[in-house]
Amino acid sequence: MHRKMYRLIRHYRLYLLIPVIIILISGCSSNSKQQGEHISETRLLLDTYCTITIHGDVDSELLDEAFMLCGELEALLSMTIEGSDVWRINFADGGNLLIDPRTYQVIEAGLAFGEISGGLFDINIGRLTRLWDFGSGDNYVPSEAEINKASAESVWIDLGAIAKGYIADMIIMFLVDRGVTGAMVDLGGDVVTLGNRSDGDPWRIALRRPFGSLEDWIGVIEVSGQAVVSSGVYERSFEKEGNFYHHILDPGTGMPVKTDVVSATVIAESALIGEGLSTIAVLVGSDKALAYFEQNTGFLGAVLVLDSGEILRFGDLNFIDFADENR
Repeated sequence: MHRKMYRLIRHYRLYLLIPVIIILISGCSSNSKQQGEHISETRLLLDTYCTITIHGDVDSELLDEAFMLCGELEALLSMTIEGSDVWRINFADGGNLLIDPRTYQVIEAGLAFGEISGGLFDINIGRLTRLWDFGSGDNYVPSEAEINKASAESVWIDLGAIAKGYIADMIIMFLVDRGVTGAMVDLGGDVVTLGNRSDGDPWRIALRRPFGSLEDWIGVIEVSGQAVVSSGVYERSFEKEGNFYHHILDPGTGMPVKTDVVSATVIAESALIGEGLSTIAVLVGSDKALAYFEQNTGFLGAVLVLDSGEILRFGDLNFIDFADENR
């Protein structure tokens, strides 16, 4: 495994002393809800719905503090928020800057993922992601000349591929420091849970069928003390003039990558590691994915959905395939 990635994983182990578990929550509410022994709230942050649930007898102000941390980290790591660390780096024109140590941690992680993937995972494609701007809803397809120009200009970084995972991990660390022993953090599908289900059973995480509805699942994963993160070409995509475009870009061509993997779900020791490896799986395809997984000791298992509809499983995981259940 790459030395930088090993140092990153070791750093995370210093903080994740309490077992971390992942759960997928269906259904969201914008209001705080108190139900028995837990309190839960959903807010719009990171351009998605973020839910934090805390078990035990805690003050609701702890939720506010957790969401404040989420907003604080978004304000550091976002490429589009003016004044963020990433924004200042991109507009510094090579000058020296003081940045938050947490921003540096995410940049270091992104560079490490780039090295283990041979450059396919690349945080230095900020100008290309801004050019495509999948989040705008404009369905704009840049010309070859525009892509070449963006690729030739000064480097902009974009930490969007791993920022949510890092933030989810940091919120769990914050809750652990505050004495919480049971909690769930769901940042738009990057989900980290602390403790176990109230009945002591493993958490059951539903895997969405690519291009299906939110209730169309291919199966569930049962986990305890792990993180589960999915990346897929269906997340931010559009069709135009008979062609399909998605947000996971090939840094070599500036175009959406074309492999046989349409969805990759990774079970890992942290959400940051899960985000990086799931994105790499989409970038390299199913034939090469396992070799990259095995370079990282933080990897535990994966489920890949191919464009043919085939489902591949890697590592040690308890995956209940609904297709198998119906046979």
